Amino acid sequence: MEFDHQFLPLAGQVGMLPVVAWFFMFVAFYAFVGHFIFALATRNGVASIHRDSNTITAIIAAVAGISYYFIQDIYRHMLAQVAATDNPVAAALLQEGSFAAINQLRYIDWAVTTPLLLLKTGQMLRIRFTQAPGTIAILLLADLLMVITGYIGEQQVLADGAVLVDKKLFWGAISTVFYFVIPIILYRFWQRYRQQATPEEQRAFRLMALTSVTTWGIYPVGYVLSVLPNVDNNWIHLSFSVFDVINKVGVGIIAFMASANNEQPT
Repeated sequence: MEFDHQFLPLAGQVGMLPVVAWFFMFVAFYAFVGHFIFALATRNGVASIHRDSNTITAIIAAVAGISYYFIQDIYRHMLAQVAATDNPVAAALLQEGSFAAINQLRYIDWAVTTPLLLLKTGQMLRIRFTQAPGTIAILLLADLLMVITGYIGEQQVLADGAVLVDKKLFWGAISTVFYFVIPIILYRFWQRYRQQATPEEQRAFRLMALTSVTTWGIYPVGYVLSVLPNVDNNWIHLSFSVFDVINKVGVGIIAFMASANNEQPT
C-alpha cells in the first residue's frame, strides 16, 4: 500500500511473516527511542556512582535506535520491490540481498553496543578500571573479536547471493570461541568483586550477566540457521529484533531499578 509515495507493506502484497518481521523492526526502533529518552530523564534519579552507567544506557539506546531506523527502512524498501514483482525467484533474491545488508548494520551496532553492555554489567559490582585493567581489556577484546569474526563470516557470500557455507561456519566457530570467554570473565568478576555491591546491585549483576550467557546465544543460532536451506530469514529478523530489545532495553531497566538512590553497600 502506498500513500504519497510512501510504501507500507501489507500481508496481501508480501506475505504475513515479512510484514510481522518489519513490524517488530519498527517496534524495536520505537523502544530504543523511548529508552533513550527515559535514560536521559532519569539520570539524576540514580545513585551518583551509577550516573555514568545511565549515560552508557542512553548511548546504547541511541546507537540501537539509529541502527533500527535504517534496518526497518531498508527492509521496507525491499518489501516495496517484492510487492512490485510477480517473479517468486526475484522476490527471494531481494529478500536474501536485504538479509545480508541488514546484517551488516546489526554487526556495526553490536560492535558499539555489546562492549558498552558489558561495561555496564561490570559497573553493577562497582568495578573500577584500575582494579582489573587487564581483565576488563580482555573482556572487551573478546567481545570485539566475537563481533568482528562473526561479521567476516557474514561476508562469505558470492555476488550471485550464494553462501560459502564452510567458510561462514568456520568464522562462526571462531566467533563462538570468543563468546565463551565473556561468561567466564563475568563469573570471575562475581567471585572477586561482589562484596563491593549492595544486594540489589548483586541481583542486577546476576540478571545482566545471565542475559549475556543465555539470550546472546540466539544470535549464533540464527547465524547457523541462515546457512540452512528452506529456512525463512524473516524468522531470524523477528527473533533478532525481539532479543535486541530484551538485551538492551531490558538490561537498562534492570540496572536502573538497582541503582535508583542506591549509594552505599550494606
